[in-house]
Amino acid sequence: MHIAILFLELGAVLLGLGILGALALRVGISPIPLYLIAGLAFGTGGIMPLATSEEFISVGAELGVILLLLTLGLEYNADELVTSLKGNARAGIVDLVLNAAPGAIAALLLGWGPVAALAMAGVTYATSSGITAKVLSDLGWIGNRETPVVLSLLVFEDLTMAIYLPILTAVLAGLSFASGAVTVAIALATVSVVLLVALRYGRFIEAFVSSPNNEVLLLKVVGLALLVAGVAQQLQVSAAVGAFLVGIALSGKLAEDAQALLTPLRDLFAAVFFVFFGLQTDPTKILPVAGLAVLLAVISMITKLLTGAYAARRAGIAKAGRARAGIALIPRGEFNIVIAGLAVTAGVHPDLGPLAAAYVLILAAFGPLAARLVQPFITAIAKRA
Repeated sequence: MHIAILFLELGAVLLGLGILGALALRVGISPIPLYLIAGLAFGTGGIMPLATSEEFISVGAELGVILLLLTLGLEYNADELVTSLKGNARAGIVDLVLNAAPGAIAALLLGWGPVAALAMAGVTYATSSGITAKVLSDLGWIGNRETPVVLSLLVFEDLTMAIYLPILTAVLAGLSFASGAVTVAIALATVSVVLLVALRYGRFIEAFVSSPNNEVLLLKVVGLALLVAGVAQQLQVSAAVGAFLVGIALSGKLAEDAQALLTPLRDLFAAVFFVFFGLQTDPTKILPVAGLAVLLAVISMITKLLTGAYAARRAGIAKAGRARAGIALIPRGEFNIVIAGLAVTAGVHPDLGPLAAAYVLILAAFGPLAARLVQPFITAIAKRA
């Protein structure tokens, strides 16, 4: 009977997510907000809490994080990361300061403490690479002059996350200063070594993983990612960072083949991940922080618009392109929920989860819609110029 209920619940959850995903495609928005709402509806305080499958969904959510970061790493190679760091460091630092500050300041003003401030800084900082890439593709902005600027900022953010997540993990674990410093040093050394190995010896890694058979290739890539993620977690570095670094170490045709195989698997477990975060959040606690979430979202929209405009202006791009760059950076999603999930699990503050959920709901939904709504005005500005 236990197994039957488990299958019934999982089947209902996955079928429901499929229906919500189809609805999101028809409306033209990211499905992430709908997945979060589904989790809120069936979690603690929801209309019908799940009785049996939550533990299984929890494991699926962890796999979702690893696969999300693995496929994200596959999109870049070590050369691109190093080039991006050298050429866009100034714009990347402006992005970090402008967009991490609102979350950190909000947490401190609310009296949540420095640990919550560190977590909220990450929640408001990172743009959703997945949603932004879809916006660029759907609106035909891929070939625009500002698109490389946007992508370089995303690369900078992702590399920053590879350093930030181990620091956050160490702080959340309550490690002493000495232990935390060792953890951060290990993380930095790991990132540096992986980049060095990928740059000089990437062909050997690719030779080991490569296979003409899709099944074997999938097993090798996922197995290697889980193995490295497990080692990273043991070292308090973060499993997500380990998976991201595995993705970076693979490049070229192998990375493209692996990404094609992993995409359906990633999408399945990523959806489960967003649902699980919703399950952990009591929807009755969202209403008290809704006003703050809206205010924080508005401030974040402004800071991302300023970031995009600054970076595009440095690249000599006209006003219309600057506006497009800023709008493309507005959506939040994967990393923001990963960070909030770590903080919620550590019990940083009871209101952090609801605030982060409401914040991501607003920006994940409004970002793509804003891009569609302002597209005619941007086109008019471009023609006038």
